[in-house]
Order: sequence, then structure tokens, then C-alpha cells
Amino acid sequence: MAPSKTLLGRGDPLAGGAEQVRRLEALPGPGFAARLAEAGLAPLRATGIAVFQVNVGKLCNQTCRHCHVDAGPDRTEVMSAETAELCLLALARTDAPVLDITGGAPELAPCFRRLVEGARALGRRVMDRCNLTVLLLPGQADLAPFLASHRVEVVASLPSFLASSTDAQRGAGIFDRSIAALKLLNGLGYGRPGSGLPLTLVHNPVGALLPPPQAETEARFKAELARRHGITFDRLFCITNMPISRYLEWLRDTGNLETYVERLVAAFNPLAAEQVMCRTTISVGWDGTLHDCDFNQMLDLPLLPGSPRHVRDFDAAVLGSRRIATGRHCFGCTAGSGSSCGGTIA
Repeated sequence: MAPSKTLLGRGDPLAGGAEQVRRLEALPGPGFAARLAEAGLAPLRATGIAVFQVNVGKLCNQTCRHCHVDAGPDRTEVMSAETAELCLLALARTDAPVLDITGGAPELAPCFRRLVEGARALGRRVMDRCNLTVLLLPGQADLAPFLASHRVEVVASLPSFLASSTDAQRGAGIFDRSIAALKLLNGLGYGRPGSGLPLTLVHNPVGALLPPPQAETEARFKAELARRHGITFDRLFCITNMPISRYLEWLRDTGNLETYVERLVAAFNPLAAEQVMCRTTISVGWDGTLHDCDFNQMLDLPLLPGSPRHVRDFDAAVLGSRRIATGRHCFGCTAGSGSSCGGTIA
């Protein structure tokens, strides 16, 4: 899909994280802090670091309509080798069992393989947030075997088991290439019982909708992908589209912004709020800045005062009990069954 206008750095009236936050906070209705207080969860604090998430940059071979990173082939923000080494040093100072690598297409960052190798040497589980089509790019023929050899869990975005819905969100021809990549992964053992190579799919709705029930959606994806393409996988995450970046732009341009946010606010679930991923996750940006989550990172929301702001100053004890910065976009993680990088949470 060729990029149209996008929010970040393109001269759009909503450009920049601060302006996106302002637009969301100006919408009618209660704020997220008020809902947290009503639920007895204010102020929201971290309860440790179980997931060390690293966003290695915004370079991607795709330009998806829903992308909260505003990633694409024209982006130049990519993590340096020096910052990647700082990430590994910080990871070693935590008990976090998981390194979660995201982007962009994280595999296009030169530091990607070093992060995988370094984390595996530390005995940590590695998750790769993969768009699937990157596995088929020229020059990436050894990428899938590399992932398999290091026992990396592939977490692959596939909005639908239908070509029309997937291509509408991700670009013409993306579905067919995604299916080819899934068959490649299956051929290496990914998603096969007993292989030890987990393959997770990620579904996010096409349109201004909340995700359907995760268990039912997983069952349907498994049945349809097996029947139509002979593809198997281990599990499926349902993730709510966050009203930021390109998705915020789409909501605004289609007249769905206020209605969608009202829907998120009305579906606020205190049980989901209690388990939001930021409470057990630390997010590192491509430039080494620290954030509560990948969404806060894209909105340029820094950690609150009292916490280190850069991975070079990483302090696991302080960060594991920090107070978390929140805003109206956080309703995206607490609506209905909740949403996180690990799917529904309540």
C-alpha cells in the first residue's frame, strides 16, 4: 500500500504525539485517571518487569492503515548497535524472562540479530513481532531459519483469514504473501505440535470495532486457515486498535473518532485495568528512551519524574515500581476483555 498522508512528521494538523494526546483529551467524557480512581487503582504503578520490550525502529516494508508506529519504507529511525548493546546490558540486570522485539519490521534493523543472540545467551525467551512478508524479501532468505535456530517465538500479524479484509488494512497482495510466509514457517516446524517453535497470530479488527472474543476467534482462524491453506499455528491474540497515529487519522477522516473513543470508555473494565501490560513491561525506544509501553512511546510520553529516562541509566528496582503515565488512549487497553501485546487480559 502506498502511503497517503500520515500523522507523524508529514505536516498534518494532528502531527506529533503531544497534539494527538491533546485531541484525545479534548473529547467529551471522563478521563482515564478518573476511571482508575473509581476502580481504586490510582495511581497506577508497575509491579515488576516481566517483559523487556524493545522497539528497534520505524523502518518497515509495509505501510499499514492501522499502524500505531507510523512505520514504512521511508522511515529512517533505526536503533544503533551501541543502543542495542545498552539494551542487552539492561536486560541482564533484570529477571525479565522475555525480550519482546518490535518495530516497524524489527528484522530490518541491523541490530535485530544481535539482540536475539544476546538475549538467548542470557537464557531469555525472545518474541519477534513479525509482519510475515519481511520473511520473503530479497536478501532475507536466511531469516526464517535464523529465527528457528534460535528458538524465537514468531508473533505474526494477520488481521483476517480473508484476503479482502487483510489487504484492505495492510495493502494489496499482502494476504497472499503472508500465507506464503506462514507456509514457510510451518515447513520449519513453527506452529507444529512438539516442535518447540511457537507461532502466534495477531488479529486486530478492520474498522472502528472492538475485538471479538479471543478464544472464539482463535478457533475460527485455526479452522479456516487449516481448511483453506493447510496452515497451523499455536495461539491467537486479539488486540484492540489504539486511537493514535494512522488509526487516529483514519478515525478522524471517517467521522468515527468520537464514537470509537466513547465505545472504549463505555467498555472500561476494572479487571482489565488492574492487569494492563504496562504494569509488568518496560518499553525501550529505538533511541534508547524508556517508556511505560509502546503506545506511550509513540505519543512521546516520557516516564514520570523519579524514573530514569534512558536505557543507559537503567535501574530495575526503580522502574519495577514506577508510577505509570496514562491518558485517554489507555482506554484502548482496558475496554471489554482488555488488550495487550499478549492479547486479551481479563
